[in-house]
Amino acid sequence: MTSALAFSNRITSALGIQYPIIQAPMGWIARSQLASAVSNAGGMGIIETSSGELEAIQDEIAKMADLTDKPFGVNIAQAFVRDPGIVQFVIDQGVRFVTTSAGNPMKYTAQLKEAGLIVYHVVPTLRGALKAVDAGVDGLVVEGGEGGGFKNPDPVSSMVLLPLVREKVGVPIVAAGGMVDGRSMAAAFALGAEAVQMGTRMVSSAESPVHQNWKDAIVAGGETDTVFLNQRHSPALRALRTERSEGLRFAEHNVFGDFGDPQALYFGGDMNAAIALSGQVQGRIQSVESVADVIASCVEEFGAIVNDLADSYLGRTTQ
Repeated sequence: MTSALAFSNRITSALGIQYPIIQAPMGWIARSQLASAVSNAGGMGIIETSSGELEAIQDEIAKMADLTDKPFGVNIAQAFVRDPGIVQFVIDQGVRFVTTSAGNPMKYTAQLKEAGLIVYHVVPTLRGALKAVDAGVDGLVVEGGEGGGFKNPDPVSSMVLLPLVREKVGVPIVAAGGMVDGRSMAAAFALGAEAVQMGTRMVSSAESPVHQNWKDAIVAGGETDTVFLNQRHSPALRALRTERSEGLRFAEHNVFGDFGDPQALYFGGDMNAAIALSGQVQGRIQSVESVADVIASCVEEFGAIVNDLADSYLGRTTQ
């Protein structure tokens, strides 16, 4: 499936990508197999660092040269990668785009920009967005609380957060949290975004390296089948409802220490071996599809919805 729809905005132009669709940097998952598929399909693949396995990540980045000739980026998850050389490590990989997350944007932004990289910071609140802009970031990934993974203990939905941030800042915005298809992408653009980031949709894709059990659980899960953990601590987590996560739902202690064995979950398929991170949008995922089909159908649906809205409510059809 291919799409004839052409995008040209600040994000596609700066990053050199065909479609304003970015893949989330999930630990152990966002490596060359998935990231190259996203880049080859016209989006922006991202290599993670949150696993902390920098030697393995360096190998994964090297593999990208054989798998794609399209742009890709790297994420620095500050709370999970404390290596003092992480910035130089990323600079040395030769990428042009980096997202920073789970930490203070003041810490790395200047050094990364001095090296010529484009820097976007992930923010879950307006306060975080303003701080990141003050730090000099080129753009923001604005992350709604309905998304999966590590979250702010006081979550704000994308419907509220996106327009709030858009009203206060001028930098490009990538919408994250609830992004899964052309309908959610069109909504995000209406709220002020210029790109979307997809996590749960990419975890459940054909090229995702996770075990089929996890993909099947996402497809089978409804919109209410996630739990919000660790709200009294940080980071909070939104996860698939499993026996393990349900047992931690009302825990008073910091459950991050009970995360479990991610390798046994991610690649062994034991759904109770660790906390299976997932967003509420899993309730809209009906099947495992290739990354190329996910992106192409998203773009096609986006174009159809925008045209239908213009035709229905403005009495015309956009071109």
